[in-house]
Amino acid sequence: MADVEFKLKGVDEVRKCLLELPKELQLKPARSALGKAATIVRKQAQANALRIDDPDTGRRIADNIVQRFRGRYYRRTGDLMISVGVGTEKGRIPKGNPDTGAKGNTPHWHLLELGTENQQPQPFLRPAAEEAAAEVMDTFTLNMNKAIDQIAKKLAKK
Repeated sequence: MADVEFKLKGVDEVRKCLLELPKELQLKPARSALGKAATIVRKQAQANALRIDDPDTGRRIADNIVQRFRGRYYRRTGDLMISVGVGTEKGRIPKGNPDTGAKGNTPHWHLLELGTENQQPQPFLRPAAEEAAAEVMDTFTLNMNKAIDQIAKKLAKK
């Protein structure tokens, strides 16, 4: 499966300000800003999924789109990561794939996203990241600047 990854370029000023802060103050504003930026992608993915969801069933892929902070990745590498994807129940799909109503399991989402030999792909996750890229970068930068300014004011008062 193809991952969509954003690399921030052109925000050297924000990075320099962040690196001047004590180590324990660097994580909170970056994680908060990253979460707000990921929310934009999540909402766009939900809107895209609503367009392809089958209205005749009670389950909706859009209800299962989540964003998660990747703590294990952070502990291993020291880099922050928030994933946006479809949360499904682990394990086998019950026989007959029963419709469990709202927020029901949607294990078929990847078949729509990637397609099969009998069905054309109807991507909704990857386009969401691509469509929202500029807004995500702007939101991250704006929120990081605000957070750094607030921390700098607090440190200046001490």
